Amino acid sequence: MQDDKNLSDIDIEDQTIIENKELSIWEALIPVVILMLMLAYNIFLADGEALGEYSNQFILLLGAAVAAIVGFFNKVRFQIMMKEVWENLRSVFVPIMILFLVGALAGTWLVSGVIPAMVYYGLQVLSPSIFLPASVIICAVISIATGSSWTTSATVGIALIGIGSALGIPTGMIAGAAISGAYFGDKMSPLSDTTNLAPAMAGTDLFTHIRYMALTTIPTIIITLIAFSVMSMTIDTTGTADLSSLLISIENTFNITPMLFIVPLVVIALILLKTKPLIALGVGVILAAVFAFIFQPAILDSLGDSKLGATVNAILTDTQIVTDNEKLNDLFAAGGMKGMIWTILLICCAMFFGGIMDAIGALARITKVLLSFATTVFGLFASTVISCLGLNTIASDQYLAIVIPGKMFKQAYKDKGLAPENLSRTLEDSGTVTSVLIPWNTCGAYQSSVLGVSVADYFVYAIFNWLSPFMTLTYAALNIKIKQLTSNTK
Repeated sequence: MQDDKNLSDIDIEDQTIIENKELSIWEALIPVVILMLMLAYNIFLADGEALGEYSNQFILLLGAAVAAIVGFFNKVRFQIMMKEVWENLRSVFVPIMILFLVGALAGTWLVSGVIPAMVYYGLQVLSPSIFLPASVIICAVISIATGSSWTTSATVGIALIGIGSALGIPTGMIAGAAISGAYFGDKMSPLSDTTNLAPAMAGTDLFTHIRYMALTTIPTIIITLIAFSVMSMTIDTTGTADLSSLLISIENTFNITPMLFIVPLVVIALILLKTKPLIALGVGVILAAVFAFIFQPAILDSLGDSKLGATVNAILTDTQIVTDNEKLNDLFAAGGMKGMIWTILLICCAMFFGGIMDAIGALARITKVLLSFATTVFGLFASTVISCLGLNTIASDQYLAIVIPGKMFKQAYKDKGLAPENLSRTLEDSGTVTSVLIPWNTCGAYQSSVLGVSVADYFVYAIFNWLSPFMTLTYAALNIKIKQLTSNTK
């Protein structure tokens, strides 16, 4: 789940797929190839700064311009392109608001002492030997309960990054563990919108989908836990030897009390009560601001001329709290709403590219070509996986990576005599969980920004996410638990 949409808010019939018979597959691929080449050059040869700080954003806009030129040559009107761009931008309005609130949340949770308290108590409970698998389990439990990987990252994910960093564990590993657990829970929770959307697109019911999905998901999370357990036992940490000095530094800087945990507990309780994330996170910001006045007056005095001004500054822009321990100085810094602007612009530019690609019929054309290669059962599964991965990359949206392949491949699964839960499971195994592995996808941009770790740094360690498509293909190749249609359902 990436925002506050529930299945009732997602009108399946409104998820149109624009086809353009005049567009060839080679024309459809031109913007994709050019975009991939530009992004590859920027990432691998120009250190992400080929066109300045906002290089990826400019590249996505250039890719959109190329797609628009292809569209003009194929008689697609400019108004149609802009309409699809607007629909895409409108679809990410709530996620953008969530991002702004997460930035404000990080700032107020810092100055109120909430994050320092989580780090302080967490250092005493979570040792390096169990930290990574424990992080997977904690995030999985929270995400199952809330149905949202996004809110899981914005609450316990941020805390785990702080605790693990203080223990000397690489942030990429921590983020990978947190994301693996969060997406396992998101995928298996009946409260998640994607878990509801996938069976709706495939033509099966929610709990049949969840039970069938467990066949591939449980082995994947077990392998993930084993991998992180091995990492935890072999990792060379630097934080344990300096643990006492870290705790003393936190105590000397902040007023640490268990009362501070009221703030995150209230936010989690609101989410469990199905309160919209915008409201839950907004309450978290306001409550943390109040707690800053009550518990951290000295911190607020050190940050500005007035306590109110320091609190507003923490919400809107950069905040840095200096301690007597250098390790904690980087940890106790937040960017507020301002820190989310880069990510928000990336999402908007990705939606611009995806909207034009949809408007010119390129997404439908690419998916249809993949469908034409699905001559065998394994080929059908492989085509679905590739389609989901491709749409997460091209359209930059998790929902489109489920909706378009779901509509395109539904009849093909039926024609092969396969039960619809095969399709719904494959959509989740390859569409839902891989969105976070694409830097310019809404999910990848969000998680990277919230956790403060680049996708490149956590990619390898997001084991559950990249292993899931391989697991579903393995089951298909070996014909393990591939359910056939019964005579009553054909």
